[in-house]
Amino acid sequence: MPSRPLSHLVARVVVPLALTLAAGAPEALASGPPLVSTGAGQMVLVRTARTLPLTGDPVWELQLALPGQPLRSYEAVVGRANRQSGDRQRLGSKTPLPQGRYRVTEIEATESGDDPELGRFVWIGLEPEFSSARKGLGIHYDPSAGRGRQSGTDGCIGLLHGNDLLVLGDLLRRSGTRELVVRD
Repeated sequence: MPSRPLSHLVARVVVPLALTLAAGAPEALASGPPLVSTGAGQMVLVRTARTLPLTGDPVWELQLALPGQPLRSYEAVVGRANRQSGDRQRLGSKTPLPQGRYRVTEIEATESGDDPELGRFVWIGLEPEFSSARKGLGIHYDPSAGRGRQSGTDGCIGLLHGNDLLVLGDLLRRSGTRELVVRD
């Protein structure tokens, strides 16, 4: 995804967030002032023992820890079910993200011309803070999770629920959180 300033997100994502709120989404979506005034939070990605029933995709948990806030967790798929033990450093491997630290590079609304597997809503770009051949990584909604051959991602973090992505994008923007740690 091309880099754009975060102001691009405010113009394009806050309106959908307000519409989602009107539809009865969780109050965590409410826009407003930053959540924290000192120190940002951290995201951590961990594998769980659960799998999606129809496809066998492992369910990962993306945790968001913000100072003074309860821990938030979002279910995700990462890579393809049959590629979970492949070479996680190789470009195009369709495996989970390599272990290590990443920084959030962008938060922007997806557009109608984007790959349908990015889902709707928001793209959260990620850059490894270590040497890796992996590029174009991010967090997005996975519209095909648990629904056949296309279930899983090409290596990104694919949240299972679109509303979770809206909440996460808004919380990251308001808190200034820019760090992800991938554990296994």
